[in-house]
Amino acid sequence: MNQYFKSLPRGKTIIAFLAVALVVAAVACAGSYRGLPGLSWAEETNEGEVFNSLPGIGPDTIPDIVSSVSPAVVRIDTTEQSSGNNLDPFFNDPFFRQFFGNQNLVPSQPRVSRGLGSGFIVSADGYILTNEHVISGADEIEVTLAGHDKPYPAQKIGSDHDLDLAVLKIDAGGELPTVSLGDSDSIRVGDWVIAIGNPYGLDHTVTVGVISAKGRPIALQDRQYKNLLQTDASINPGNSGGPLLNLNGEVVGINTAINAEAQGIGFAIPCSTVKAVFDDLVNKGGVTHPWLGVYLQSVTSEVAQYFNLKDLNGAMIAQVVGGGPAAKAGLQRGDVITGYNGSKVSSPDELSELVNGTGVGSQVEINFIRGGNSMSVTATIEAKK
Repeated sequence: MNQYFKSLPRGKTIIAFLAVALVVAAVACAGSYRGLPGLSWAEETNEGEVFNSLPGIGPDTIPDIVSSVSPAVVRIDTTEQSSGNNLDPFFNDPFFRQFFGNQNLVPSQPRVSRGLGSGFIVSADGYILTNEHVISGADEIEVTLAGHDKPYPAQKIGSDHDLDLAVLKIDAGGELPTVSLGDSDSIRVGDWVIAIGNPYGLDHTVTVGVISAKGRPIALQDRQYKNLLQTDASINPGNSGGPLLNLNGEVVGINTAINAEAQGIGFAIPCSTVKAVFDDLVNKGGVTHPWLGVYLQSVTSEVAQYFNLKDLNGAMIAQVVGGGPAAKAGLQRGDVITGYNGSKVSSPDELSELVNGTGVGSQVEINFIRGGNSMSVTATIEAKK
């Protein structure tokens, strides 16, 4: 979520227009031909009405899902005491703000800054899922429900910066509509998905697209996302934290970010990630992350030559955090970790995954190369602070 979507260059716009014109002409010349094989394209019903539908989707599929799920989608407004300029609420989203420049910054005396995002209700007693960056730093959080004129004050129950997830709680004085979490692991590239949210404050805006890819790693500011769903469903400022739905009306992802240098490249946190940590967010207020206490870099050919390494496998320690598990075990900057508790390490990503899968308090054997010599130490994995 980084900047306005750019329009197509003039030449591409003309080409796109000509392409559409050729399609229209082809359909017109086809006479009574009503569509391509397997597609339902402006088919006529028994009553003589004409409707458009997508492959595998009936004329009422998406409207029915939207009607069913929309009551559980909420708007989230935040306020934060600010010592600087007052920001437009959309600009409070860090993934967009850096790309907008200062054009909408209004010089003023110190006051509050406002943020806007989306979320969805997952339990009838008022638990709401959203992105952590939507409510990060907020002094006040308010949630507005569909059909309700006044917002409800929300309490932050738990959040995790690294996973960009947060759970809020409201008390609306009764049972609330909910939406179910689906199976993001079984969703396929090409499956249709629906996004509902509040882009630019336009409540309950619906956009439709497909799953473009799975398992996308991206880096945004100080967050490293590793397993995102990619979609071409339109996502804009204010969509953050809203649901990405499958055609069963189940949430398969939480809309999180876009690549605004392109068109139709959005990302969502898969529900498999949410399900794995939801209980910890609710019961513990956060997620415990195993930690070795090192910053890593890949072993390049230059690094291998400088340190006289035989190959490019391993994860080089770029920095050791003082007082962390690695420092306590005696690991040093420049050490190349090649093994972790019996598993070979070929890259920093592999080592990170191995550490993440280790229980806090576990003792692990770490094999590494220092000065051309193979060595090993035992480290005790701690919780990241």
